[in-house]
Amino acid sequence: MSRGAKTRHPVRNAIVLLFFLAGMALLAARAVYLQALNTDFLQSQGNARHSRLVKDNSHRGMILDRNGSPLAVSTPVDSVWAHPPTLAEERRKWPRLTALLGMSTHELAQLLSKHDGREFMYLKRHVPPALAERVMALKVPGVALQREYRRYYPLGPVAGHVIGFTNVDDQGQEGMELAFDSWLRAVPGAKRLLRDLQGNAVEVAESVVLPKPGKDLVLSIDRRIQYLAYRELKAAVIEHHALAGSAIVLDARTGEVLALVNEPDFNPNNRAGLRSGTFRNRAVTDLFEPGSTLKPFTVACALESGKFFAGTVIDTTPGSLQIGDRTIRDVHNYGVLTVAGVIEKSSNVGASKIALALNKTSLWEMLRHVGFGQTTGARLPGEVPGLLNPSSRWVPVEQASISFGYGISVTPLQLARAYLVLANDGEALPLTLLHTDSPAQGERVMSVTTARRLQSMLELAVSDAGTGKAAQVADYRVAGKTGTVRKLTASGYSEEKYISWFAGFAPASSPRLVMVVAVDEPTRGGYYGGEIAAPVFGRVLTGALRLLDVPPDAPRQSPRLMTVKSEQVAE
Repeated sequence: MSRGAKTRHPVRNAIVLLFFLAGMALLAARAVYLQALNTDFLQSQGNARHSRLVKDNSHRGMILDRNGSPLAVSTPVDSVWAHPPTLAEERRKWPRLTALLGMSTHELAQLLSKHDGREFMYLKRHVPPALAERVMALKVPGVALQREYRRYYPLGPVAGHVIGFTNVDDQGQEGMELAFDSWLRAVPGAKRLLRDLQGNAVEVAESVVLPKPGKDLVLSIDRRIQYLAYRELKAAVIEHHALAGSAIVLDARTGEVLALVNEPDFNPNNRAGLRSGTFRNRAVTDLFEPGSTLKPFTVACALESGKFFAGTVIDTTPGSLQIGDRTIRDVHNYGVLTVAGVIEKSSNVGASKIALALNKTSLWEMLRHVGFGQTTGARLPGEVPGLLNPSSRWVPVEQASISFGYGISVTPLQLARAYLVLANDGEALPLTLLHTDSPAQGERVMSVTTARRLQSMLELAVSDAGTGKAAQVADYRVAGKTGTVRKLTASGYSEEKYISWFAGFAPASSPRLVMVVAVDEPTRGGYYGGEIAAPVFGRVLTGALRLLDVPPDAPRQSPRLMTVKSEQVAE
């Protein structure tokens, strides 16, 4: 080997060593850049591959009755979801998965196409626990369970129209669920899930945002009275082959709604196949002419005017009254009646003669003050204000017709509020579906004297000689009024379709409960309010007064006085 060859080796070694050191320096610099200067990028890439942020749900607030019994609760349930990119690569496992979920592979392919580029999609919401276990046993990459909550209603159809229901996303759709949705609704949080190499969620890494449960809502409803009203109204609608019906029970002292029911009903736990019209809360959405149940307010205006007293004589002979080309008739020729007798016998002629002697603006104001022509404030979705035309548009025949409940349209809940005024000694209370220990301040709309005179007159209407005899409650004095109304059709007032009403309160000596019953189009067993609606009132209040432990004011061993006080007759 020559000397020149020996001298070239150290140079070559030095060059190799230089390149090696330069490479090491580059690797060290890259490591410092990636691990010290660009950590956010690496962390985000790692998270994208091995962790995922998902919604962390909480439960909706409970709805309770006034005694703390549950009316709506949320139960935990699982929903099946998937990571679309991961599931799209597992076509061989699609058939078994879709068979369990009740869908076809074609439907799954369409769903994946719709969610292309997204990180989350639902496969099936609110599945039974057994099905959730079978789905997870398949170990399909990218498929996992999400904890959600489903609403359950212990009373089912008994309180469906009051409580309403939620949709699959736990949002209120009807009733109190809708009216107080923002109060009841939970605020979801977020949690980070770790995934394995197959894309399956293996554990919760951390809670990013804690969920907030919804707040509970305590209603004024008494589930015991709600059931009583539901049972008796349903039985009446079935017995009389009626189209529909509504019933409301109020606390006369506070304006709280203790019960509100409608027929036909619906079960909020099982809404499959039901039409949206079934959800309609007829007690606040449907308008009817109130018929003779309006007569007490005509008489109230008369008493307040000072022109009439309970004993003022009204001649209803010959049982009819001609106003222009319209003839107003009574069922019988009652002859000479007192004002109290007009209520007891429910004379249309007598009510018309009283109304025509009054200032029409004063009559309109009385009807307005007791709540007709305006919503009740109960905050039930869909409530309508009714129809009460301005008095400036009234002609004599309309003024007469309104006196006995034609030419004005009300909801059953509006009529209940009006009778609450009579039961509460002339003070109008706002209605509420929320339980309250301190009722809102009322507004006086008629004098105490007038209200108490009407209470006595309405007792006569429920006496053995009155039209509302079937509303009597053993051991209690009852005050109330029947109503029978021909329904208005496109061709005029029907001779075959009727609304049967009863409105009243008990005990009459110190009213505790107010109730209104409306039965729409009874077709069997009669159609008069005293035949159809009054018995429902009597049966419900018989149970409700005892449930509330209200002391009897007319025990059977004592004679029951069913007459107007002597000083009122003398007037």
